[in-house]
Amino acid sequence: MNKEAPPSPNPVDRPADLRAECITAPRPDFCGIERPGPCGVVIFGACGDLSKRKLVPSLYHCFAAGHLPDGLFIFGSDRMETGDAGYRSLMEGAVRAAFPETFSPDLWLKFSEKLFYENADFNSPDFFVSLPARLKPLEEKFGTRSNRIFYMALPPAVYETVIRRLGGAGLASEERGYSRIVVEKPFGYDTESSRHLNGVIGASFSESQTFRMDHYLAKENVQNILMFRFANSIFEPLWNRRYIDHVEITISETLGVEHRAGYYESAGVLRDMFQNHMLQLLSLTAMEPPAAFVSERVREEKVKVLRSIRPAPLDRLSEHVVLGQYGGGSINGEDVVSYKDEPGVDKNSTTPTYAAMKLFIDNWRWSGVPFYIRSGKRLGAAKAEIAIRFRAVPHLMFSNFLPNNIDPNLLVLRVQPDEGISLQFQTKMPDSRACLRPVLMDFRYEKIFLLDAYERVLLDCMTGDQMLFVSGEIEELTWGLLSPVIERLECMKDSFRFPNYPAGSNGPAEADDLMLRDGRQWRAL
Repeated sequence: MNKEAPPSPNPVDRPADLRAECITAPRPDFCGIERPGPCGVVIFGACGDLSKRKLVPSLYHCFAAGHLPDGLFIFGSDRMETGDAGYRSLMEGAVRAAFPETFSPDLWLKFSEKLFYENADFNSPDFFVSLPARLKPLEEKFGTRSNRIFYMALPPAVYETVIRRLGGAGLASEERGYSRIVVEKPFGYDTESSRHLNGVIGASFSESQTFRMDHYLAKENVQNILMFRFANSIFEPLWNRRYIDHVEITISETLGVEHRAGYYESAGVLRDMFQNHMLQLLSLTAMEPPAAFVSERVREEKVKVLRSIRPAPLDRLSEHVVLGQYGGGSINGEDVVSYKDEPGVDKNSTTPTYAAMKLFIDNWRWSGVPFYIRSGKRLGAAKAEIAIRFRAVPHLMFSNFLPNNIDPNLLVLRVQPDEGISLQFQTKMPDSRACLRPVLMDFRYEKIFLLDAYERVLLDCMTGDQMLFVSGEIEELTWGLLSPVIERLECMKDSFRFPNYPAGSNGPAEADDLMLRDGRQWRAL
């Protein structure tokens, strides 16, 4: 005899957060992680912060998960005078720090046998001339077929020298195997420097050999944007000016400038975040469907979006751009100093740590729809999300019963943390005649990722897939949009009264005005 089911709780008492369940289905073969072929990874700047925090730990984690080819070696070079054993010891400490709970001494021992090191003076051509002879016995030992990846884990000021030396030593040649170069952001300082660096790379490496890193593109829910948009027929017909009122893109950080003051003082938030991450998220959100899901077609559609962005009016920038710099305040209950009091920062600095912009895309799909984008340091919460606010219903037939207007539907793509997607819609309040309440339909990834962003792009580089990398044309287009704005704002820097927002807040009040003037407001952080 079946037991009687327990009574359901009162619907009014149920939480308004409806969880979406994942449908379990057989996993097709193409859903797996492609294991790359043999190759050698050469890291310039192998003892630096990036290598210790990201590159070597990511390669170790891929090795532990069985994603790396058997034929692989990692050759590091930097100014530190040490040998293979010293470098392996240094990286063991870095990997242990990255994976304190899952570090395996046995796996490390096997992985470390693939690590090699040689100190180098990157200004000396002798090192690069001798590099092929240094790599050859490793290539023979590991059977890498002369496939080489050169990773620039270096300060941007050194890029040009190293790239020219690689070309001069014949290391860009693909006569025997492939040769690829990975360049980290910042890619240039403005339009002219970006174009110059593209020219330097292009003199030795073709565009198909060049992998420009923007790790945000490899975040799981950023990769999911195109899948969500173009694989779901209930959303794509609504993804346009007829149904969408506005779009908000937010990347907020609770961290301050930390140890990056030297770089940040010369960059600021517009160069550090908007030229790459923010405009990449915008282009993925706004692009047309590509003819095929391959890197060339996806990049083409992103280019079309960037070409359609209306240039900001330089004579009325205050109507479209707001800058800020954090003062002292409290983050998670701890007092923090202002940007000007951070180590290495000029006491009279006018470098912005916050920016908000209003942009328009002049094409058929998005005509008249504002895109509000903001990013800043020392804000009240750390998050990255894309919020799609739909238009209100054209006629509200419940106006005789409802005291206030109802909130329009809201779709939020959460990039981090708590990666997922939520959709807010209205439902009738139980036991009422015509009371409405907003509820959420919520999907969460629950941290089931197999790869983090750096692991994903390292594997994609090995397989030659450029989907998650930025083309030279896109780099120049994004700089072309921002450089005039940055130059104009730098001419106005004496008028800035920084700091203008306390640490732990939502940013400067002027950013609220940017939307309030349009009868809208930012989502709370």
